[in-house]
Amino acid sequence: MPDYKLRRRIALRAAQLMYDREESEYFTAKRKAAKLFGLDHRYNPKDLPSNREIREHIQLLADLYEGDQRIKDLHDMRIDALRMMRQLRSFRPHLIGSVLTGHIRKGSDIDVHVFSDSVSAITDMLDCAGQRYDIEQKRVIKHNEERFFTHIHVHDRHTIELTVYTADKVNYPFKSSITGKTIERANIDQLESLLREHDPDIDLDAAVERLDDFVDVFELFRLLLLPLENVKQNRQYHPEGDALYHSLQVFELARAERPWDEEFILAALLHDVGKAIDPSDHVGAGIMALEGTITERTEFLIAHHMEAHAMRDGTLGKRAKRRLQKAGDDLNDLILLSELDKQGRQRGAMVCEVDEALEYLRQMNE
Repeated sequence: MPDYKLRRRIALRAAQLMYDREESEYFTAKRKAAKLFGLDHRYNPKDLPSNREIREHIQLLADLYEGDQRIKDLHDMRIDALRMMRQLRSFRPHLIGSVLTGHIRKGSDIDVHVFSDSVSAITDMLDCAGQRYDIEQKRVIKHNEERFFTHIHVHDRHTIELTVYTADKVNYPFKSSITGKTIERANIDQLESLLREHDPDIDLDAAVERLDDFVDVFELFRLLLLPLENVKQNRQYHPEGDALYHSLQVFELARAERPWDEEFILAALLHDVGKAIDPSDHVGAGIMALEGTITERTEFLIAHHMEAHAMRDGTLGKRAKRRLQKAGDDLNDLILLSELDKQGRQRGAMVCEVDEALEYLRQMNE
């Protein structure tokens, strides 16, 4: 049996694994942590830290790393939850999990139970609202019993996980894997009361309406990128084929070269989006389409990548060259982008999908 100090060390290590998203299940995190401290499988699982102990450590880590920002994030996530629940009111939604209890950490999802005998009825409503989502069928074995769950992952400002249950389960007392007790949950009225409790002056309707005006920039990027697949380029300069394949090649090269540099990688991915809008001035068209959604540095890299080609080829005019040379460190980045742009023209190169590229950047942004 682990002593008290070892038990605490196992709990802290398991919490770190879960906070860092290396593990998502408590039991797996505990086993891995125990193994790291030299314990084999001969211990009694009951001697390991409880789920509650690990959750407490996760919250300590969240407070340490995230501070006051976590309070703001919690408020924003509860408003997001309210907006989704109002949208799905007919499916009697209930908020559960960390967003309700306040135990969020970086990367937490918003967990909502919805009740319907038809998954398509829910997705039809999401389609009408223009929501982007994925459906997951998950098989879980608990207490030697096999169960199947349907999850709808809605990709919004925060990821919202809708777990779909049949309509007759709306009053079912679901149990927590952490405490073993009936889970806390809140319907729309209860969530609104919780929000007013923490901010008596809040205008909930106005807060939700502001979200309706919210533009998911990554969804905008996706809509600008996808048409590039139909942009066929001059084979003399682009033997690789369409502009989307080229853009994804440059993205892959950029994240390999600068895995920490979100602005640079984004410029690499988006540098040619204007080709599907106005091929005669793809740089100007791209900058106009991206206005207000990218940083000044990313905009500079996209706006001048064609001039960087001319500079490297020795064909750029003296005046334009002097203007670029005033850019300082950004000029070196611009030259690197130009080099990667030239390299990203290989036939048969392995690239990811658009959604994978955007998810990589979304996670960097978060």
